[in-house]
Amino acid sequence: MAAVGIVVVSHSRPLADAAVELARQMLPNSTLAIEVAAGTDDGGLGTDAVAVSTAITAADSGDGVVVLMDLGSAVMSAETALELLDDDVRARVVLSAAPLVEGLVGAAVVAAGGADRDRVAAEALRGLAPKQAHLG
Repeated sequence: MAAVGIVVVSHSRPLADAAVELARQMLPNSTLAIEVAAGTDDGGLGTDAVAVSTAITAADSGDGVVVLMDLGSAVMSAETALELLDDDVRARVVLSAAPLVEGLVGAAVVAAGGADRDRVAAEALRGLAPKQAHLG
C-alpha cells in the first residue's frame, strides 16, 4: 500500500534524526517513507534546497509528500526545492507550517494509517493543540 511520504527539513541532522526516531516509536513495524534533509555535508548546521528536493523525490510514492521544517531558512530551502521538482511532483507536495516534532508525530501516525495528503497535512497542523489545551 502506498502512503503519503514525509520529509523533515532541519538545520541540524541530529535534531531531525531524533524527531524521526520519536515518530517511528509510534509506528512499530511501519515502512512509512520519512526522509530527512538536514545539516550540511560536513556535519554543520544548515539546509540545502537540492537535498530537500532529493528527499521529496525519495519520499514520493505518488500519493504526495508533506514537508515539515524547523526554522526560517529551512522554509526558504523547501520553497526553492519545489522549483527544482517536476511539475507533477511539485503538485503533490504540501509545505506545512506545523511544529516540527509534534507535527511530525501526528502526521506520521495518520499517514501510516493510510490518510490522504490533505489529512496528513491537517493533522500536522494540529500538532500543538493538545499542549495548548493542557496549558491553556
